[in-house]
Amino acid sequence: MKPRNLLIAAILLAALSGAVWWSKRHPEAAQSTPATPPNPKLVDIPEAQVQSINLKKKDGPLLTVERKGDKWAITQPQPYATDQDAVNSLASSLNPVSADNVVEDKATDLGKYGLTTPSLTVAVRQKNGKTSDLVFGDDVPAGSLVYARVGTEPKVYAVSSSVKTSFDKGVNDLRDKRLLTFNSNNLSRIELLSGKSDIEFGKSNANDWQIIKPQPYRADNFQVEELLRKLTDAKMDLSTSAGDAKKADTAFASGQPVASAKVSDAGGTQSLDVRKNKDDYYARSSSVKGVYKVSSDLGKELEKTLDDFRNKKIFDFGFSDPTKIEVTGTPGDKTYTRSGTDWKLNGQVMDSASVQSFIDKLRDLAATKFATSSFSSPVMTLAVTSNDGKRFEKVELAKTNDGYLARRQNEPALYQLDNKAVSDILEAGKAIKPATPSKK
Repeated sequence: MKPRNLLIAAILLAALSGAVWWSKRHPEAAQSTPATPPNPKLVDIPEAQVQSINLKKKDGPLLTVERKGDKWAITQPQPYATDQDAVNSLASSLNPVSADNVVEDKATDLGKYGLTTPSLTVAVRQKNGKTSDLVFGDDVPAGSLVYARVGTEPKVYAVSSSVKTSFDKGVNDLRDKRLLTFNSNNLSRIELLSGKSDIEFGKSNANDWQIIKPQPYRADNFQVEELLRKLTDAKMDLSTSAGDAKKADTAFASGQPVASAKVSDAGGTQSLDVRKNKDDYYARSSSVKGVYKVSSDLGKELEKTLDDFRNKKIFDFGFSDPTKIEVTGTPGDKTYTRSGTDWKLNGQVMDSASVQSFIDKLRDLAATKFATSSFSSPVMTLAVTSNDGKRFEKVELAKTNDGYLARRQNEPALYQLDNKAVSDILEAGKAIKPATPSKK
């Protein structure tokens, strides 16, 4: 390399080193960006502090909701049962109400913002007696905003249209639309009265549903809960016209009775009468006035028979693994007991997989239908202890011409089983074998 080029490289290296040294000794001051000012708050009232809310639309009636104890109630324009979740959401919208920006600090002409005759006024009274008013005017010409102010203050704000929407509610938005207003958590009885059967359900000590009438039977909890869900979901359609309401009355009066459902909780008993007219279902409730068209799902649910609600499972231990299984009769008397994770027969550890297969067959055993024929001498008895010894189930099996009958101890029901279901249990019982000794 030529001396001249070496000299230039050395000068550049020295300059670069000097620049690095200078930057370390004199770091550039961090450039700070100006903080964005927070959106101005119009009001900020915790939901728990709200005592009442008045909603007044332009040319509309006054709508008032008030807190009565721990519940909300519509008191104006007339008393109505109230949708608690809807009013809680309304009250929660006050915590806080923020604006996008301030349009004018001291407005002298409120008319140009639509605030002289507001489109919506929200008057809030707190538990401590303090009151606050939110006044909404016209829409801002550009963007999804609306003009607003607080009470009679001269300052005008622009707020999101969604803020106004959260308060722009009518009576029908806040009414309880349920046809039955029972508390499902405190429900003690359900009755289903129809031309097919009269069924009464009640809660057991284990909080499971049981059939009480026409006689005591085990109930299919899923089916009863599905009935309960559809009764809970039955709603009024408040958007119908007076003409539609009259048509519903006529259709109900001339319709064929489907069933009457009665529900009882701590507050008393309510009923829902359902009739079918052509392909439509109509309901009249003891809790609200009027006749309302209801879904076909509800109508078909009320058309179910006793057998639809009965439990077809032979054993109730479900996913609570047994601790003891006693087999009497075919293929011989045997008692399996669980010790920790081991299953034992006469003290000998058994192969856990083969025992589990047997348990699974018992768990899945279900009736194809309910029988009314007499029960002959049992050919096999199965007794299962589960739930840490708190549940004991004893089932007898008797042979019939086309399968087997099962009878649970101390129960009147007879369950029809097909041959394969019982054969699978017999085969699984025969397949239980001692555990393979571990290699030392």
